[in-house]
Amino acid sequence: MADKEKSAELILKLYELRREETMRQARNWFFSFNPETVEDVMTVVRGEHSAYYRMVTSYWDMACSLVNNGAIDETMFNDANGEHNFVFAKIQPILNEMRAAGGQPTYLQHLEKVVMRAPDAEQRLAHLREMSKKMLEARAAVEDGKAQTDAANA
Repeated sequence: MADKEKSAELILKLYELRREETMRQARNWFFSFNPETVEDVMTVVRGEHSAYYRMVTSYWDMACSLVNNGAIDETMFNDANGEHNFVFAKIQPILNEMRAAGGQPTYLQHLEKVVMRAPDAEQRLAHLREMSKKMLEARAAVEDGKAQTDAANA
């Protein structure tokens, strides 16, 4: 198991990777992506946002693999990060179907293991999915109001 200082160093390196411009764009895009079916994911994977989807999901699976293999202390990782829970919450309802469709039974297994080991994981994930939907609805309402104001002022 990694000592606290090594864990802290790796967590800070992971943070720096998240600040990279393309990764920021990918994370911003993923925030508004709410797949409900495997086909929703497959459409994205075949489209212009494929790299964004793959970047976010593979980043968090990689980060969690460091936790699962003892390179990063799990408590410290979870204390410093929450986004991996948000990412998994979006994918979890269709994950088994995605694994079957892609013939990849281990797809996102590291992410799943870290998230699901946390106490009350299922309740937290359901809450995150609900919160995400409400935030997207609020964002859409703001954008709709802005569009109406712009049209009225044109």
